[in-house]
Amino acid sequence: MGPHPAVAEVRRAVRSVLAGLPPDALVLVACSGGADSLALAAGLGFVAPRAGLRAGLVTVDHGLQEGSALRAAEVAGLAPGLGLEPAEVLTVEVGREGGPEAAARQARYAALDEAAVRLGAAVVLLGHTLDDQAETVLLRLARGSGTRSLAGMPEVGGEGGRYRRPLLALTRDTTRAACAALDLKPWDDPHNTDPRYARVRVRRRLLPALEEELGPGIAEALARTARQCREDADALDSWADAAYATARQDFAFSEQREFQEGVALAVPALADLPDAVRRRVLRRAAITAGAPAGTLAAAHILQVDRLVTEWRGQRGADLPGGVAAVRRYGTLILARVTG
Repeated sequence: MGPHPAVAEVRRAVRSVLAGLPPDALVLVACSGGADSLALAAGLGFVAPRAGLRAGLVTVDHGLQEGSALRAAEVAGLAPGLGLEPAEVLTVEVGREGGPEAAARQARYAALDEAAVRLGAAVVLLGHTLDDQAETVLLRLARGSGTRSLAGMPEVGGEGGRYRRPLLALTRDTTRAACAALDLKPWDDPHNTDPRYARVRVRRRLLPALEEELGPGIAEALARTARQCREDADALDSWADAAYATARQDFAFSEQREFQEGVALAVPALADLPDAVRRRVLRRAAITAGAPAGTLAAAHILQVDRLVTEWRGQRGADLPGGVAAVRRYGTLILARVTG
């Protein structure tokens, strides 16, 4: 008799993202103790040795709740029974920048990056599901995000493809069923029911309301939207990469008193590009010139874009990080301003 269907689905998903890894590579699973990551950890413990791979577990203690250290230790203590070694608790200090959710996420990924490098892990598996993907799309849609943001979470991401999300096509119901079939007792984080968090409100109020008004299958439809947006964004980014290489010019920044090193682009090579491609080129140029990606808004890029499409001899555009964009004799210059 084969495994429970939900268990089989999780194992199949894990097997698919591990294909192609070198023999004896170490794979880590980031496990919070919730149903999603616990089912994933069990799937990895089953699949990895059969694929000639090593598997370990890391759990992050954010220190935001009473007893969090004890719970993290309990999660790490599950690892041997799941066939996972090494197992570590990563204790982090969460700041305040960007709000509690963003700060916790930043601290968590910094800790996972450090652990992956220190332990020599080839990849780290994350337990995000189809439901998480649907929530992400709705949250980003509400912010007026572009195609890349609406693409949601990638199956493979991070530096060198370090992070992999095998469960993006599976629902939370599947992971809960897998845990039940394996007699695993997931921990329910009280933050997941706290309406102060936007994601919780989307999960508990907005998605159920959409399903009630529009019919079932909303989460699946949003996840499909994310996949389609990702395909479109990948194609546009590839086009923009080629356009950037074509438009970039040599420019003697060392001979300019007002600019430090930056990027120079030929305006004629930009003018006839579709808006979506041209603005990607301009964003890449601005970041290369020193504008911080996190504070470079769409409004900034539109200002630079007008130097290409609505040129009337106007002054340049000021960008974050002390970067300026100016147009001179058919050349668009993006660089840090001296002094």
